[in-house]
Amino acid sequence: MSHLVATVLGDVALVVLVSWLFGGLARRLGQPTVIGQILAGIALGPTLLGRLPGDPSGYLFPDEARPFLSVLSQIAIVLFMFVAGYEIDFRTFRAGRTAVSVAVVGLLVPMALAVGAVSLGGGVFSAVDPGHADQRSFVLFVAVAVSITALPVLAAIVRERGAAGTPAGTVSIAAAGFMDVAAWLVLAAVLSDSGQATRWSWPVALALLAAFTAFLLGVARPALRWWLERPATLLSNPVPVALVLALGSAWVTESLGLHAVFGGFLAGLAMPRRDGAPNADILRPMEQTSDMLLPLFFVTTGLSVDIGNLGADGFGLLGLILLVAIAGKAVPAYGAARLGGLDARQSGLVAVMVNTRGLTELIVLDVGRSAGLIGQDLYVVLVLMALVTTFMTGPLLQLVGTNSDAGRRPEDPTKHSEPSETTSAQTEPSMPTAMKQETE
Repeated sequence: MSHLVATVLGDVALVVLVSWLFGGLARRLGQPTVIGQILAGIALGPTLLGRLPGDPSGYLFPDEARPFLSVLSQIAIVLFMFVAGYEIDFRTFRAGRTAVSVAVVGLLVPMALAVGAVSLGGGVFSAVDPGHADQRSFVLFVAVAVSITALPVLAAIVRERGAAGTPAGTVSIAAAGFMDVAAWLVLAAVLSDSGQATRWSWPVALALLAAFTAFLLGVARPALRWWLERPATLLSNPVPVALVLALGSAWVTESLGLHAVFGGFLAGLAMPRRDGAPNADILRPMEQTSDMLLPLFFVTTGLSVDIGNLGADGFGLLGLILLVAIAGKAVPAYGAARLGGLDARQSGLVAVMVNTRGLTELIVLDVGRSAGLIGQDLYVVLVLMALVTTFMTGPLLQLVGTNSDAGRRPEDPTKHSEPSETTSAQTEPSMPTAMKQETE
């Protein structure tokens, strides 16, 4: 037992060190930190380290240690999803018809294209994932996977690029909020319908999830607000309350067969806010804790990725999925923004920003793989898709140009609301630390 403890401790130290080095190198090259961290995980896995003589990857990360690393990584993503949910300001959903239009087409069009690609090109998918490609849950999961927009990453990009308060930034943030919530709801339905992740039928599982959500928002949230607004006592520290809420909610949704990340996200939505903005005394320690543990998630992801075994069919499928994911998201988003009154450049910014993926995409893929919705080779293909689409965001924004938008605020076609206040409330107080680094 002592040897196992020593191995896990050494693995954690190694993961943090390598992720830190790769993340710093990525920033020096003008790329998001998450690119370096994902590459660090892949390098430590069978793709690179595992191909060296003696299989150093297998020696450093033995099978008996991996479950412990996996548990720590799951805690990290639960806390990350809590922060993501806590930072969603539903007032941004009033950002007007343009944001709604971008959200609708940015979610439904790539979903529809993915369903069509699987239906018409089923042989391509079957060649890579023969055990799942004929299942309805597989088709729906691929549709969700290609339509994800990573709200935390996008919010950090909007702030760092000086686009907060501009029409492009406001529309992108609001649209991403819509798409994030909708995508997680669809994914919950897919898990319930799969029959592999829950002991209940999907209507029962969704009804239980709806009841739990109603309890969190209708009972737990008011009770927490009352408790946290009481006069200061020894039990007034809000961080343990938030931690219990996040992990307890994760336990409930995991017990329902809907994965722990849903519980973390719902807990974040239910956590009371202070004057419409996240409470920094809660947000800061939660995101710092998740930031310390997130490299373990990237490495457990990398240990499951062996690019060398992908083959020609896999890379061919990667090209098809990239086409569906990028064109299906960016083209309709650009069109919706133009129809909403934004000029060509700001519409281009919207199209690039809502195509942002990153850690949120990897979490979705981990959920699908854990539930048995996709096989290992397709998982590798989709991880590469997340890498490529995250890698391209920075250069495309540099090409379109956001800095010149930072100081001016032309008439916003979403003037039906007060976007500047709500956007800054969401993006400026605090982004998850890992996401902040992604755009530095």
